[in-house]
Amino acid sequence: MALTHFERDLYSIQEARTSLANAKLAQAQLNHLTQTEIDAIVDAMAAAGYAARESLAKLAIAETGFGNWQDKVTKNIVSTQRFHNHIRTMKTCGIINKLHDGKVWEVASPMGIVAAIVPSTNPTATMMYKAIIAIKSRNAIVASPHPRAVQCTLEAARIMQAAARNAGAPEHAIQCLTTPTRQGTTELMQHELTSVILATGGGRIVKAAYSSGKPAYGVGAGNVPAYIDRSANVAKAVADIFFGKTFDNGTLCSSEQAIVCDAPVKLKVMAECRKRGGYFLNAEEQRRLEQVMFPNGLNPAIIGKSALEIAQLANILVLADTRILIAELDGVGKSYPLSAEKLSPVLAFYTVNDWEMGCDRCTEILNFGGMGHSVAVHSQNEQVIQEFAFRKPAHRILINTVSAVGAVGYTTALAPALSLGAGTIGGSITTDNITPMHLLNIKRIGFEVNPVNDVNGDRIEELTPKQRHYSVNELTA
Repeated sequence: MALTHFERDLYSIQEARTSLANAKLAQAQLNHLTQTEIDAIVDAMAAAGYAARESLAKLAIAETGFGNWQDKVTKNIVSTQRFHNHIRTMKTCGIINKLHDGKVWEVASPMGIVAAIVPSTNPTATMMYKAIIAIKSRNAIVASPHPRAVQCTLEAARIMQAAARNAGAPEHAIQCLTTPTRQGTTELMQHELTSVILATGGGRIVKAAYSSGKPAYGVGAGNVPAYIDRSANVAKAVADIFFGKTFDNGTLCSSEQAIVCDAPVKLKVMAECRKRGGYFLNAEEQRRLEQVMFPNGLNPAIIGKSALEIAQLANILVLADTRILIAELDGVGKSYPLSAEKLSPVLAFYTVNDWEMGCDRCTEILNFGGMGHSVAVHSQNEQVIQEFAFRKPAHRILINTVSAVGAVGYTTALAPALSLGAGTIGGSITTDNITPMHLLNIKRIGFEVNPVNDVNGDRIEELTPKQRHYSVNELTA
């Protein structure tokens, strides 16, 4: 018998409590696993997730309707194989580092139970990624899937749990709520057994995570501008932007949202856009698109849809090979809805007179929903690149590459990750791509290097700084 709305809320709350109680038992066992044991478990998890990359991608598409399965396969590869290659040799257990000639030891301990919020746009990849970083750092994890992506998230969690369990992880080290509700997710985040929150999703859930009273890593909107400088390789720049904007139909928060074009190359950029399937909207078409996409905030019905599907919804006639809808805009903000994050193959297009104006325009775009996230710069001018790096309120500056997948470490040497910190200016506690190191408490063991008493217990008064330093062996001899 189907649960009523009230019963679903109560069931979800109880499921969160039960899952956390089970996670507590698993955490007690995870605390004592060695680096070798943890690495064997994570090896198995990454291999299992990689093996299921295609089936999980197709399951996510069937359930959510967002994006396309081929690109979701790539996301699943990034979250398993690519991410695993990056963290494989990472030390996360016991003494992980010795500094200052061995006088400072860094000792890793797990934070505890992780509450993981999983979005509908990247459900399977995010579930596997968060499970891997939690177990690599010896933390139990309880996930709450988006209501629109429950089954595919549950399947990704099941694959991770089965692989981990078979490799020696305790039962219930990886769990996922089967009946997610707002009340259940709130209980998961605020419960006394929860130690830290990994929240990926819309602004509301990220804000709730930071308001929960728990330590939290939140990742929300990313209104990413892509600046094309007059010195850029225009053909490659446009190709990169189009790849990023069409990748999984624009559902990554790091995907490009606007082209900011230096005036001397505008005509060449527009020609390249048209050549690659870009359709520039006229004023009336732009008005209709705004009404469809932003009736009262971003319309969920267009998220992850193709340019052709969105054009049809807006009654815009385009060619069958159209890949991206492009709107030329004069400003940024609420009066220009298409200047916001769009989570679809729709781009804003701005023209500026020089890189300084481009820098200012990109800052405006970031201020309108993308503070601290990412910006793409296509330029061969080192001064321009340096100025953007220094002046932009973004913590990933992607140079001559695809922002969408460069920010997550696919086309760059950045840490592969599906949670990207936006720093304090974006409401986050970190600017990093989140790795297992962010789920560790680091103890620091400090040996004496500047003694006030000698080995006989007598006060040291007149020795030089060089004489005052001695080894631990001398002290204990």
